Amino acid sequence: MIRASELNKLEPMVPRSDLKIVAIGGGSGLSILLRGLKQVTRDVVAVVAMSDDGGGSGVLREDLGMLPPGDIRSCIVALANQEPVLLDLLNYRFKDGNLSGQNLGNLMIAALSDISNSFEEAIRLIHEIFAVTGRVLPVTLEDVRLKAMLSDGSVVEGESKIPIQSAAAGLRIERVSMVPEKPKALDEVLTSIAEADVIVMGPGSLYTSILPNLLVDGVAEAIKSSHAPKVFVVNLMSQRGETDGYRLSDYYKALEAHTGPGLVTHVLFNNAIIDESIVARYEAERASPVRMTAADRVYFEERGIEILLDDFVEVVKGYIRHDALKVAQRLEALVDIKIYHHGE
Repeated sequence: MIRASELNKLEPMVPRSDLKIVAIGGGSGLSILLRGLKQVTRDVVAVVAMSDDGGGSGVLREDLGMLPPGDIRSCIVALANQEPVLLDLLNYRFKDGNLSGQNLGNLMIAALSDISNSFEEAIRLIHEIFAVTGRVLPVTLEDVRLKAMLSDGSVVEGESKIPIQSAAAGLRIERVSMVPEKPKALDEVLTSIAEADVIVMGPGSLYTSILPNLLVDGVAEAIKSSHAPKVFVVNLMSQRGETDGYRLSDYYKALEAHTGPGLVTHVLFNNAIIDESIVARYEAERASPVRMTAADRVYFEERGIEILLDDFVEVVKGYIRHDALKVAQRLEALVDIKIYHHGE
């Protein structure tokens, strides 16, 4: 198990106050990226999908009728400025009894939601308690579910069920949609996107973490309207049941199929070779490094989308993830380059 205190061991820096970054996604990919972003700026806004129905979040959602707190909690831990023991406490998962599998941080958000009679107010309070850098926002306050159509035309409802059933049947995900369709976005989310100096989507599960944000009414449109660099961070590895066999361009094609063109100006992609022993470990779980071909390069060139290439890999205890600080610094450089060229 990787402890929260270990994940926060990044090179100390003095974060800027004149750089607004909006990061959109969910799951562990977003929370890891946030640890890098808070090193370069104090103004980070994490926009989190609200369609999670699995694990402890799913239990609280069903039992208490509340919005799923899990991804919100992970992002708060990533952006919090507290003693490591308090962050580990927020991440603590019970091992025995009726609370087995439940997370203490999720329960705290549930309690604060009850005390304040508002999920939104609960998130504001926990920001204060844990001295969070920036803001963590639910993309919507509506009770939403995720639905997927597979390549044989069958339909699966429930975020946690989609990749499992897709993998079990050996079928691709053709399309995902929200239930109800076009839920209302949180006003603060749309305002944050409009004011952002750079917008980043991902990394994370393409169909079950990233797209559920972009399908909320107004979010994709707000991103397209922005003149800021709009960066899609492509996963390092494919994900079984979601992106089996996907090349670089396949990820973008899925985004465009759901939201139309104009969503992305840059694609950030790791071009470093991953150690064979680590690749073998992932291949046992039916995952493999995402590849880029000459055809992928041409595909993005034709669309005027720049590919940001570098060694973005970090290995922690045999697991790979994006080097959060290096990604954050590359995003910061994009904004500085834009300012230089436009004389802003």
